[in-house]
Amino acid sequence: MRKGQNPAKFVKDVARPERVTVALLNYIPFLSGFYAETLDVLKVSLESMHKDAGLPFDLMVFDNGSCEEVRDFLVKEKEEGRIQYLILAEKNMGKGGAWNVMLAGAPGEIITYTDADVLFSPNWLTRSVEILESFPNVGMVTARPFRTPPEFYESTLKWAKENAKLDEGQFIPWETFLEFNLSLGQTEEENKKVYAETRDWRIAYKGVTALAGASHWQFTAYKSTLGQFLPFDMDKPMGQVRQLDKRMNDAGLLRLMVSDPLAMNMSNTLGYLRGELGNQKERGKKKESFGKRILELGFIKKMLLTIYNKIFKMYYE
Repeated sequence: MRKGQNPAKFVKDVARPERVTVALLNYIPFLSGFYAETLDVLKVSLESMHKDAGLPFDLMVFDNGSCEEVRDFLVKEKEEGRIQYLILAEKNMGKGGAWNVMLAGAPGEIITYTDADVLFSPNWLTRSVEILESFPNVGMVTARPFRTPPEFYESTLKWAKENAKLDEGQFIPWETFLEFNLSLGQTEEENKKVYAETRDWRIAYKGVTALAGASHWQFTAYKSTLGQFLPFDMDKPMGQVRQLDKRMNDAGLLRLMVSDPLAMNMSNTLGYLRGELGNQKERGKKKESFGKRILELGFIKKMLLTIYNKIFKMYYE
């Protein structure tokens, strides 16, 4: 039997969410090996996100079954008001499973998705939302220009040829192009040929400029648009996320990028901030140690990575 009245009945106002929800997906199963620096990377990402984004936002973090140290850090961030919505999954649901929860549950009209290893520059959110609101029928906007597979922005070019000013050329500077690809573990030498043989598409529409292309690792979109593609059925933790890129293009939606780099992939280390990417060319000139050359031998590298993979699965699958 109820005794008294629920005090909540007398509350006349409730907090309203911000128009933009930034949704960050995190997964750090342990703090050694590949993941040794990833908690530090996450901290840097969160700090850069909040610093001069240009627009107010609520932050939603979905943690996909990380270790205790990482969960404790996120809970503290939530308690101190730097995270507005925190979801702690018991097990790794994969990116598709996490997206189903995040993209459906984020309260904002606009959702900005990001992986946990992205470094943001000032006004990254303002510029992304400006493009989202200025162009019609936008699927997603990424806060960095880079060369993406042309088959994923065919609909964007088709629309631009008929409705906007479209130019083809080398609009992404070599340094900006190389910086991003080095962060993916590629070499400068292999990228010279790619850069020389590919081009960018610049689109001007009603005084706003964007480049054709976007990507699933960081994007801004209307929640109502993303809802058209839910749920995602991905049977692997990674490797199938380009489904979103393809399905948006197939639906005739625009996939766009800002014209200058306002987001950067840090990957699993703070090497970018330490200047290691910029020194990669010089390091490549130095003679590798004998031990390093042994570890790079094909059959040895394959054997050790196989062992590492089996140990990883024993603990985390």
